[in-house]
Amino acid sequence: MLLAVDAMGGDNAPAEICRGAVAACERFPDLEVALVGLKPRIEPLIAETFSSATSRIHVVHAEEVISMDELPSVAIRKKRCSSLRIAMEMVRSGEAQGCISAGNTGAIVAGGVLVVGRIPGIDRPGLGVPLPAIDRVRMLIDVGATVRSKPLNLVQFALMGGLYMKHIFGVAEPKVALLANGEEDIKGDEAIAQARELLRQGPFPFIGYVEGKDIPIGPADVVACDGFTGNILLKLMEGLGTAVYSLLREEMGQRVLPKVGMLFMLPMLKELWTRFDYESYGGTPLLGVRGAVIKAHGRSKAPAIASALGVARDFVLKRGVELISQEITQGGM
Repeated sequence: MLLAVDAMGGDNAPAEICRGAVAACERFPDLEVALVGLKPRIEPLIAETFSSATSRIHVVHAEEVISMDELPSVAIRKKRCSSLRIAMEMVRSGEAQGCISAGNTGAIVAGGVLVVGRIPGIDRPGLGVPLPAIDRVRMLIDVGATVRSKPLNLVQFALMGGLYMKHIFGVAEPKVALLANGEEDIKGDEAIAQARELLRQGPFPFIGYVEGKDIPIGPADVVACDGFTGNILLKLMEGLGTAVYSLLREEMGQRVLPKVGMLFMLPMLKELWTRFDYESYGGTPLLGVRGAVIKAHGRSKAPAIASALGVARDFVLKRGVELISQEITQGGM
């Protein structure tokens, strides 16, 4: 299996991207990786890596790079020789089965639509984030691909998220919900209300509306919302996690007893951090396009890139695109 990686995307490109690709090839013997980017910068990084897995690493030259602050649709259209565009063209042509990038989120979404192409019947793709919660992983979709969503978009987000949780995470009967400002049917706007009625006829158990507080502890396996709301919620959760960690460090630095107690709590805290660390989950799938397109965190280092490649590999092996396509065709949504 060949996966294309945008080696120039992200805050730590290309060094950490290259290390992550090597780590993924070491972990998965059936994996080959095409690192797409500036050859003069990538090849020395691979050459200095002492691993037999480098025989399954290929470098594809790309003259241009899409930066984080560029207008997404303009960049993907005009920069035809960019690392992201070429990686996605490899997916469209069938040369690669999927692509991974830690770069410009908007450009990844635009490339997914304009280059890779949507699955027939899908109105808009959705970015679905697997979120570690108290008792299991839950998916929040959409978190930025479609800023303003129609009822059909919300229904398709919930459906694609349900299929992902069932076939990738092994949830036998995923429960889906809509994010709203209350649990009662009178809450939410017109788009959410229309989506609610459509989801009641869907293939997965629909449990109605949930609030933001229900995402980490509630009964839903999939929570669907528009991309604007989802992106704000995701960034809030990331910020709260960083704030709590900083407060704990500050308090422990000022007191002696917490430092002593921390020695006994350290194993438990390490395990807890592993459960909630985004590097363990790696990437966010762009669901609804004709290929495995995975968005890695912009700050991703080698472990997160390796995990993102694992996510893409899993999605391909479990026929994620085909399953979504079949369900959309059969369900008529």
